[in-house]
Amino acid sequence: MSARAPNALRPHAGWPAPVAGLLLAAWLGATLYFSAVVTRAAFAVLPSRAMAGALVGQTLPVLFDTGILVGVCLVALALRSAGGIVRTTSLVGGAIIAALTAVARFVILARIARLRLSMPGAVDSLAVTDPARRAFGQLHALSVGALGLAMLTGIVVAVVLAHSLSVVSHD
Repeated sequence: MSARAPNALRPHAGWPAPVAGLLLAAWLGATLYFSAVVTRAAFAVLPSRAMAGALVGQTLPVLFDTGILVGVCLVALALRSAGGIVRTTSLVGGAIIAALTAVARFVILARIARLRLSMPGAVDSLAVTDPARRAFGQLHALSVGALGLAMLTGIVVAVVLAHSLSVVSHD
């Protein structure tokens, strides 16, 4: 005999929760792989930090763009779901993911690009006390923070979606 979940935890529309879960899992997997493997490998094997930064800089917008897309999809799929915690979590989580990745993509990365154009050389060639290097460090931290918060939000949404799907499959 299994305990039944409260109605608020049950997805009523059938397909939105699994689709949202798959999209979210794919994006989270890509962001985790990028963060844990690609960036570390780039800085470990490429001949210069500037080259590694260029590689990361070229691939990062794709993660932010897909984050925006996944966030919008979560919101859209939630709107097709019945009320309850799954819908609320997907709506709020999707909006947060879309907003954070959009700010990172269109505000923070744009500022980093403008800053790089104004620098006389690579970031590493500047003195640690140089205002441009400090500004780059702050923007980099904001970018990492935005992606990290978006990923944490995605994990929360994924846990709620997975729980709701496991409850349905045990009924």
